[in-house]
Amino acid sequence: MTYEESLSYLANLNKFGINLGLARIEKLLELMDHPEKKFKSIHVAGTNGKGSTTAMLASILNNGGIKTGMYTSPHLAEYTERMIVDGQEASPEEFAQAIAYTSQFVDRIVLQGFDHPTEFEVLTAAAFYYFASCEVEYAVIEVGLGGLLDSTNVIMPILSVITNVTLDHIDKCGSTIEEIAHHKSGIIKQGVPVVTAAKGQALEVIIKTAQEKSTACYVNGQDFSGTFLGMEEHYQKVGVKLKEQEEIGNFAVNLLGAHQVDNCAVAVMTAVILGKSEKRIDLPAIEKGLCQVCWPGRFEIVSKSPTIIIDGAHNPDGARALRENLDQFYGHKEIVFLLGILQDKDVKTIVTTLICPEDKVVVVAPISQRAGKPEDVAREIQAAYIEVAHSINEGLQKAKLLAGEGNVICIAGSLYLIGEARKIICK
Repeated sequence: MTYEESLSYLANLNKFGINLGLARIEKLLELMDHPEKKFKSIHVAGTNGKGSTTAMLASILNNGGIKTGMYTSPHLAEYTERMIVDGQEASPEEFAQAIAYTSQFVDRIVLQGFDHPTEFEVLTAAAFYYFASCEVEYAVIEVGLGGLLDSTNVIMPILSVITNVTLDHIDKCGSTIEEIAHHKSGIIKQGVPVVTAAKGQALEVIIKTAQEKSTACYVNGQDFSGTFLGMEEHYQKVGVKLKEQEEIGNFAVNLLGAHQVDNCAVAVMTAVILGKSEKRIDLPAIEKGLCQVCWPGRFEIVSKSPTIIIDGAHNPDGARALRENLDQFYGHKEIVFLLGILQDKDVKTIVTTLICPEDKVVVVAPISQRAGKPEDVAREIQAAYIEVAHSINEGLQKAKLLAGEGNVICIAGSLYLIGEARKIICK
């Protein structure tokens, strides 16, 4: 199977949609001799920030001299981004080999009467196989959707992380914070410590689940906390303390945005807990890991002339964080948005949170079967100037014309959109 053939194979699996449940992947991994049991893992869930936190933790482990896998989704430009070992994406050949190997077991479980595995189940099983074949010691695994019934929830991690809980994927995980928190807290395992930055009713659900699982729960703002200390070149400085005000350290973090302060604190607390049993995770490893962490597409500056920022901001909480960061770092500039949102998202809340009346907006469809019609998205926007583009390339050119000299273009609303835009801008 070539890389192109592996992509065609995965594309053909889209017809099976999102089908939550663990029976299929459990059987698939059983037939594959349980690759997920051949390395230690850290499991990361949350509505926002789970990707950034996953990247921070993987970078910390790497800088402790530990061979580390990182599994994330979705990708921005290429599927190979989902399977990373020691900071390097799987090569197209390695990716194709992992998919080809997994596909033979897919055929076998279908013959045994199971429903056909979904694309995400195949990718997850292939990633576990790839990490095992690379002989990683640890893997940091990001949840795809929810937690309880997510395909990644077949692992037995040594630590669990829930960054936060807000309303998202209400069609799959429930329409209330408590219901969604129930899904997120589904990754908590018996006796496995959990670290979280959740608040309010969501936190109550997580603490209750941890108690039921007889495990410790470390809460941001109670057991530990992070504080923004200022900027230093292109890093933001974050101080992290334990509840007794014992300072863990002040860290230069290579990810911008106020929301990264909590993510950093969660990653540091997780690393400190891990360091009690894994001596290679010490303060220098944490410092270097946060300084070197890279997580493309999250308040990422991809061009300085003109200034172009890309950020997924694919739900209301992400939109709120992006708007705060734009106001903090570029409040004196005019903002031109290139915006595309999936139709199953809370479009109205996203646009009212993200767009100010004085902004200019170009609306385009992300490259996804779930893309919302640009005209429908545009009708929800109240802004100084709104127009629709028929392609991402066209939308980018329109945004550049509107921005002119010295202003800021922000591409947001969907990871599918920013991935394609990033490919165009960075080629």
